[in-house]
Amino acid sequence: MFITWPQRPLALVALLVLSGCATLPSGPTVLVLPGQGKPFEQFQVEDAICRQWAGKQVGMSAQDVANQNTAKGAIVGTAIGAGAGALIGSASGEAGAGAAIGAGSGLLVGTATGSGAGQQYGWQSQQQYDYAYVQCMYAKGNQVPTQVHQYRIRRITSPSPKSINPVPPDYVPTR
Repeated sequence: MFITWPQRPLALVALLVLSGCATLPSGPTVLVLPGQGKPFEQFQVEDAICRQWAGKQVGMSAQDVANQNTAKGAIVGTAIGAGAGALIGSASGEAGAGAAIGAGSGLLVGTATGSGAGQQYGWQSQQQYDYAYVQCMYAKGNQVPTQVHQYRIRRITSPSPKSINPVPPDYVPTR
């Protein structure tokens, strides 16, 4: 299926709307388990304390960071597009129409660019939140599972002299 010219703006708008639906987690994305012998109720209290502390360390939620960058991209894109459209339109004598077209396309491109940057900064903010949360939970005596990388050591040995056959493999003796 090919998208024809009249369908392209509609497809771009649909893509932008759907990309706005992507959300970031609102809590930790790491696994933390209660320490040995620790009651679950105490673990829940510590979890709430550490979530709040991690939130203070980061400053704002990951989703807020993503939304803020998307909005900035839309505003900057609209302004740049309007300016560029006015310059191009003034060359043809239609500065107003050029500014309107430039603002519209700048809004689309700026929103798409801002959304991508917003998601990236949002995930970085989420990672900082996770680090702070894990540090707090670990300091309170909870278990933080980690990944263990095991590497297999492969020894390369040279063949023993007995296994080296001096006769070529395609040699056929004659009788």
